[in-house]
Amino acid sequence: MPSSVSKIPAAPSEIAKEHFASEFSFETDCWDVHDALAGYPDFVLLDVRSPALFAKGHVPGAINLPHGKIIASKLGEWPAETLFVTYCAGPHCNGAARGALRLAELGRPVKIMAGGITGWIDEGFALAEGEA
Repeated sequence: MPSSVSKIPAAPSEIAKEHFASEFSFETDCWDVHDALAGYPDFVLLDVRSPALFAKGHVPGAINLPHGKIIASKLGEWPAETLFVTYCAGPHCNGAARGALRLAELGRPVKIMAGGITGWIDEGFALAEGEA
């Protein structure tokens, strides 16, 4: 009798390849963001949590813009082709996806930083404190 893992067969390799490759168009990870921030970041990192949570601890270099406040007029200082990367508290939070959706609806390129603050801390990276 098959286990609950193998009861539903895996997708054919060609379909799996397309699926997993497409994920990199939508997400990046904490390590890659950290590495890029140490050099010359070619994206804007948005912490989409509340200002109070941002002040308690955020990724150094992030800009606080809560997902509910992402509107066209707040993005005017960046060219239309600017890549945005959103993050929130972590895998238990959908704020990064909400922010990414708002950016996509405004025609902006966007990815999510998988793991959010939880992933950042799990990687051993330091947080900055203070207001935006």
